[in-house]
Amino acid sequence: MAKRHPIIAGNWKMNKSLRETQEYAVKLLGVLGEVTAIDVVVCAPFTALNVLKNELEESVIHIGAQDMFYAPDGAYTGEISAAMLVDVACTYVILGHSERREILRETDEEIAKKVKAALKAGLTPILCVGENLANREEGKAFAIVRGQVEKDLTDLAPDDLKRVVIAYEPIWAIGTGKTASSEDAQEMCAMIRSTLAGIAGVVADEVNILYGGSVKADNIGELMSQPDVDGALVGGASLEAEGFAQLVQNAVAVL
Repeated sequence: MAKRHPIIAGNWKMNKSLRETQEYAVKLLGVLGEVTAIDVVVCAPFTALNVLKNELEESVIHIGAQDMFYAPDGAYTGEISAAMLVDVACTYVILGHSERREILRETDEEIAKKVKAALKAGLTPILCVGENLANREEGKAFAIVRGQVEKDLTDLAPDDLKRVVIAYEPIWAIGTGKTASSEDAQEMCAMIRSTLAGIAGVVADEVNILYGGSVKADNIGELMSQPDVDGALVGGASLEAEGFAQLVQNAVAVL
């Protein structure tokens, strides 16, 4: 992992008022304001992003969004562009999260467009890939995840590909309390890196690959000890500032 700087990203999903956002940011900054061994990212709902900008823009904590549209502007009611995210100090954006794939039926073709648009705007996309329980039980997990990586990163130049962060999230482990073993996580992350190597050669060694799926303060250390796991995309455990800060501190301790 010598070429890769670890990342811990919290995904609030559809949670927090503006007041809760401000209180959270102040608390998190008070604990993690000097942490640089890991890039800490807070991915919040669109409504909360300007509050995070006001509190975190000049700090070491990065701001991320949970989605964006691929067009730069136009008649797309309800959508948010990459430029709008940059305007509120976002540097990261989650794309292709399993909940958007499963509930909102996002396709790999749409996600690939979003990845390109994010990169063009200077954002770092956190591309989510992962299999559901049926895929895994049928022995199709590798094929599903490999296909997502190849389709979502289609036609990217190596210099662009190395700016992408990939988050492997087994769908059966999201919000269920179930977690893939550290060995399972390593096996899949290594396969993803091998797939990237097939696309862009040695650039694959520079791509951060995160694990997401019921990540908690008490299992982050074991996950981070794996050679191809470069951090985590954290859901429920990121909703309380103190708990998320502890998770980050436990991850730093492993480095």
